[in-house]
Amino acid sequence: MKIAILDDYQNIALEMADWSALSKRADITVFRDHVSDPSALVERLLPFYVVCAMRERTPLPREVLQSLRQLRLIASTGPRNASIDMAAAGELGITVTHTGYSSWPTIELTWALILRAHGASFRRTIRSATGAGKTRWAKTSRERPWESWDLAISQAGRTDRSCLRHEDHCVERKHDSRNRRSGGSGLASKNELFRQADIVTIHVVLSERTKGLVGAAELGLMKPTSRLINTSRGRSSTRDR
Repeated sequence: MKIAILDDYQNIALEMADWSALSKRADITVFRDHVSDPSALVERLLPFYVVCAMRERTPLPREVLQSLRQLRLIASTGPRNASIDMAAAGELGITVTHTGYSSWPTIELTWALILRAHGASFRRTIRSATGAGKTRWAKTSRERPWESWDLAISQAGRTDRSCLRHEDHCVERKHDSRNRRSGGSGLASKNELFRQADIVTIHVVLSERTKGLVGAAELGLMKPTSRLINTSRGRSSTRDR
């Protein structure tokens, strides 16, 4: 049995799980590069019975799946993968399985970027540290402290609510009243959010509803000192090309 692991650009897939049970039963091939051309992708995957896909990296639409006559299983990271045509897989008898998911790595990355933006823009810590390393006297900033600035979370969802540890503002979702219960934080219209916030952070799945969420108009509303942080995952599919 031949197994393909796609998009392992960090070369860590074989270290993230115990593959020893398959060592005598399967031939595992790891692909570190990304193939976007459907014809080239089909040619690459023709020998494989199992494909391990990184979430929303390589699209597996109907036209690709139909050409992979030996494919019987797709194992994808994360609880959902918008890049896989689930209906086509079901019709072709291809089983699709998913791993679990934790939002904490995204939350940690978000706060690391927020703290970096705060340190660089408001406290000047990066410039001061660089200067101190060059034997120049470190100059700290007297600008606004942490407790005086506003963090705005655009379209707050499950991951966003885990980020709420400050006096934050969330942009109102028109079709989801459940998100009006974000504890301790206030709701704002989209224009108010971008106009008032010092930090705007975005956590949404790319879809027809969220496409174009931030454009020239929204950026034009932001203060010159404001920062935009985006840890959202783009959806890789033929529909978005």
